[in-house]
Amino acid sequence: MEVIEQRKAASETRIFKAVFPNTTNHYDTLFGGTALHMMDEASFICATRFSRKRVVTISTDKIDFTKPIPQGTIIELVARVEKVGRTSCVVRVDIFMEDMYSLDRETAVTGYFTFVAIDEDKKPIPMLD
Repeated sequence: MEVIEQRKAASETRIFKAVFPNTTNHYDTLFGGTALHMMDEASFICATRFSRKRVVTISTDKIDFTKPIPQGTIIELVARVEKVGRTSCVVRVDIFMEDMYSLDRETAVTGYFTFVAIDEDKKPIPMLD
């Protein structure tokens, strides 16, 4: 079990981005689809780093948009493996928003992404050897 915990810790993925006008909706907040795209990418990187295998997204669950993310903020996506099955893992992704000119930081979005490890024929294989 200790090996799994070490791999979880080592695979934590952090990505920082600035919210520019080309990523916002007509309310000048981060477009939900853009947030989901970034979350899927961060969780994919995390799952790949954890398993070191080919993985594909098979499910998303409970995406909570708790705060709007305004244009001109910095966001940090933090992806962590939460649960490990035989051929799959669940990755939690949190998006934190930070004001560019203060120390204010809060959680804005949280979601869960499930990945399956696959072989060259796209058949499920064990997540860990």
